[in-house]
Amino acid sequence: MSDLTAFIARLPKAELHVHHVGSASPRIVAELAARHPDSPVPKDPEELARYFTFRDFAHFVEVYISVVDLIRDAEDIRLLTYEVARDMAAQHIRYAELTLTPYSSVIRDIPAPAYMEAIEDARTAAERDLGVVLRWCFDIPGELGLPAAEETARLATELPPDGLVSFGLGGPEKGWPRGLFKPAFDRAIAAGLHSVPHAGESTGPQTVWDALTELRAERIGHGNNAVHDPALLAHLAERGIPLEICPTSEVATRSVSSLAEHPLPQLIDAGVTVTINSDDPPMFGTDLSTEYAIAARLLGLDAGGVAALAKNAVTASFLDPAGKAALAAEIDAHLAAWTEAEAGAGTGAGTGAGAA
Repeated sequence: MSDLTAFIARLPKAELHVHHVGSASPRIVAELAARHPDSPVPKDPEELARYFTFRDFAHFVEVYISVVDLIRDAEDIRLLTYEVARDMAAQHIRYAELTLTPYSSVIRDIPAPAYMEAIEDARTAAERDLGVVLRWCFDIPGELGLPAAEETARLATELPPDGLVSFGLGGPEKGWPRGLFKPAFDRAIAAGLHSVPHAGESTGPQTVWDALTELRAERIGHGNNAVHDPALLAHLAERGIPLEICPTSEVATRSVSSLAEHPLPQLIDAGVTVTINSDDPPMFGTDLSTEYAIAARLLGLDAGGVAALAKNAVTASFLDPAGKAALAAEIDAHLAAWTEAEAGAGTGAGTGAGAA
């Protein structure tokens, strides 16, 4: 696995399910906590590891909101966004659709125009300085109900930043049916945004069906519990609707009991398109390269299989066609160079496409 880990580390990647505040590194979170001493978030980066140990999904949401409370002005937002991109560049992530929750900042008295300016300034700087292309998904914090949905839809349609491509829904699923948010999604879709709600992470397959029928989902955030409904699996496979799977996250929030029991292999066997993602990587002690290594282990993939899995994310992304072609070609070139090097070393390592 060590050779495959090296292949994954330098593999050009796209990520489709990764949260803005949830991607703050311990260094940045600790710095923000020191600037805002009234916060319960630990100031010591080592203590953050214990703080980011979750009892269940509800506890995860509680901790996540406490970190959101550290983002209090436009400079915090700009710094966070650019530093997230820096961490992505170190992992050879070339393209990411970063999920933002602007409502959480606007209700904390950060003016919406200042918020938009901060994220766009960071986006253009990240592409210029780091070679990381960022696009935005504006996400409804579902636990805050219809006011949050209405305001998020307003921001997405009346003040859209240039990088905005999609509209999402996060937070707890229990007690917050997907259909409740249909008017907000209808408005966003009418404005040309793609629908990418969370569904079927901590609840059953019906939530995924509701996301498809009520919110016209084009991709499903998580969707791991779709595995319990053969008809749903067939529908997802037939329609080519991708799932944004985040293995470590789904175990950490107790949505899946263990990595050994993760339904990723069953989803692949059912013909469902799967993308691999990190969700809130520092909070879960992971990164995208680690998630690919986990997927490779669960699926029994070699380098070719991992490359095919990485291309799933490119195909499922909302990147423009030229950008998709360029990134897919870069993945192919990395695999070809790796295969040649392995052959030259006489290892005879395979490069089949595996289960992806």
